[in-house]
Amino acid sequence: MSASVTAPALLVPPAPSATGLALPSATGRAARPGNRPTIHRFAGRAMGSPLRLTVVGSDLTTAAAAWAAVSALTEEVEEALSRFRSTSDLTAMNRRAGAGGLAGVTPWLARALAAADRAGRMTGGAFDPRVLGDLERLGYPGAPLGREGGRVAPAGERAASTATATGAGTFNGVGAGAGTFDDGRWLHLEPRLRTAAVAVPVDLGGIGKGLALRWARRALARTLPGFGDDVGALLEAGGDLVAAGPAPQDGPWLVGLEDPRSQETDPPRRQHDPGPRGEDPPRRPEFAVIAVTQGAVATSSIRVHAWAAADGRPVHHLLDPRTGEPGGAELLAVTVAGPDPAWAEVWSKALFLEGAARIGARARALGLAAWWIRDDGRLEMTPAARPRTAWLAGEA
Repeated sequence: MSASVTAPALLVPPAPSATGLALPSATGRAARPGNRPTIHRFAGRAMGSPLRLTVVGSDLTTAAAAWAAVSALTEEVEEALSRFRSTSDLTAMNRRAGAGGLAGVTPWLARALAAADRAGRMTGGAFDPRVLGDLERLGYPGAPLGREGGRVAPAGERAASTATATGAGTFNGVGAGAGTFDDGRWLHLEPRLRTAAVAVPVDLGGIGKGLALRWARRALARTLPGFGDDVGALLEAGGDLVAAGPAPQDGPWLVGLEDPRSQETDPPRRQHDPGPRGEDPPRRPEFAVIAVTQGAVATSSIRVHAWAAADGRPVHHLLDPRTGEPGGAELLAVTVAGPDPAWAEVWSKALFLEGAARIGARARALGLAAWWIRDDGRLEMTPAARPRTAWLAGEA
């Protein structure tokens, strides 16, 4: 799924989609249709995704300065948190994994590690950054680590330790005896000193993007006078976005949930191929449109990061930490809307791993506004999501 603002006829002007915003590629383009406020759109790339900003009701100079601040911040965060950059702070820490001694880290990485540790506790272990070893085993490598680092337990060992600790079928207790220091923790962190150590290499991709949007929203508040009141903005990176203030059209921002299924018209894709010139895959029709007044939307989907493993199996990047294998049985995508982009990202993945059989009960118990698409093409949602749904394909 993605976040896009171009779908049904009611979306005027183009809306964002839950995989990528449908925005022009030209930087700083302004639009003033009729009596609508001035709209400035900017586009680039960050964190392996298209990065797009729409600003409504501001002058071009101020909007461009906000875009520059957002671009600089996301570059800093990517240099700190990317597992694909050999120079990143995360890669340096992963190369020291298992050594035990605390070493200095950037403020971005210290905050991200603390957030990842809390997300693991809040989701009962469904969110677990220690899946990096399994991602690489399945064929999704990052920057070379140059050493073994801490030992990543094979999937079978993790599943056995989890079942012993809490009983099969629950995430609680994931990691007991697998990928931890002697004290049972995977992370040693001194936030005030900004020092950290991990027992095994970790991946902070999803939560890192959510945190980058959280921090970028603060940058928008600093650089856009009136942001959230007279000035509106929507910032999107891949399937995650934040929005506040007036939209280009009357009413809320409109975010389309795209059909994540493969289509015969899509060109063949190689493993992790980002498409021609690094573009997103072709846009697909929307299943629904979400109304966003203020807050965040995040999507976990197998649309882009899916490939054939060495043994020929179709796999994707949303791994179940209990098994080290792709999770989300009978699901293609999950979208969550909420006040914070990092937590929306965390819960979208945690819910995805519940699979089609359990996602509804789990999402309702948490009171989340969530939408999910099953592998047979059906769109389902929670009661909390219904008031936020502005349009459904089946009701058009």
